[in-house]
Amino acid sequence: MTIELMRPTTDLFDSWAAAVAEFGDGHIDGSGLQAPVTPDRATLDALIEKSELLSDTTAELPEDAVHNDLYWVVDDGEVVGFLSFRHELNEWLREAGGHIGYSVRESRRRQGFASAALRLGLDRAREIGLERVMVTCDDDNVGSYRTIEGAGGVLQDVSDQSERGHAMLRRYWITL
Repeated sequence: MTIELMRPTTDLFDSWAAAVAEFGDGHIDGSGLQAPVTPDRATLDALIEKSELLSDTTAELPEDAVHNDLYWVVDDGEVVGFLSFRHELNEWLREAGGHIGYSVRESRRRQGFASAALRLGLDRAREIGLERVMVTCDDDNVGSYRTIEGAGGVLQDVSDQSERGHAMLRRYWITL
């Protein structure tokens, strides 16, 4: 297992499309995409453009956006998941999104990819000088909260985020 974070690229189109298709019509945490997603070339081209804009810390962003590194979690050339690293928190991210959002495709879960991706996301947070990061997950997602706790996450609270599209949500802080 050789895990790396890669920026979106047309080089891995087929693997990306297969990974996106595994999520069906649902939201894909950390992907930078809004559900439902059509895994076609136009969607990928738009994602690459969005990724370049969001990661450019000199760019003026829309009021509701923050600088954000969108990555694919790649294992030996296969897209196994997605990770979004937000450089700062706006109001929505403070309540429901956190600094790091990620997901792993169904066929590759329970193989250590989420833990590896989160570790790499924390390395990126250290690179830009953050002292701590917020990571959230649904209260009933045992695998996700064990992953966060395994990375040093300390539970801040569990809150009802139904008005933001989540049910009960756990918010964790990880000190770097």
